[in-house]
Amino acid sequence: MGTRPTPEQLAAAAGTTVPDVLAPGLDVLFCGINPGLYSAVLGLHFARPGNRFWPALHRGGFTPRQFDPSEQHELLALKLGVTNVAERATARADELSDDELRAGGQALIAKVERAEPRWLAVLGIGAYRLAFNDPKARVGRQERRIGPTRVWALPNPSGLNAHWTPAGLAEEFAALRTQLVTERPSNGLHPQ
Repeated sequence: MGTRPTPEQLAAAAGTTVPDVLAPGLDVLFCGINPGLYSAVLGLHFARPGNRFWPALHRGGFTPRQFDPSEQHELLALKLGVTNVAERATARADELSDDELRAGGQALIAKVERAEPRWLAVLGIGAYRLAFNDPKARVGRQERRIGPTRVWALPNPSGLNAHWTPAGLAEEFAALRTQLVTERPSNGLHPQ
């Protein structure tokens, strides 16, 4: 992945953004809370060493091998994408205000309405609850739809999230993958 960002580069990355990995008609659009500073410096999603997104994505059955963050655009060939609830990079997700997460949720809804992925998978149950005003939501399939897009909440894969082990994260990612495979439409249309 290259050289680690310097403290000066990390400080300068505060408030910057990481471009989406997005195309119309994806199977799953994975949605982080917001970019960390390390990711913002590199311009790559989930780039900080210790983030468990890439291992969980692979162990959950979405990728044929564990991708490096620098290979994020290869996800598009697998009909997968990555975005964030809030675009602003911070050192920690808890630096975002509730209002910022709610506004990010509205912007995310508009993005999903345009791209129409089969599934939106929000990574972080707390952020999901705030962004979608659903305080009782639990990890897993949600009742909410955004147009034809179904919604799934996954645990936050950050290494700071000690509540979830790598095996537990992989299991939750695999549950979404199983749902995706069992309802794959044969006609290329979104399942109803």
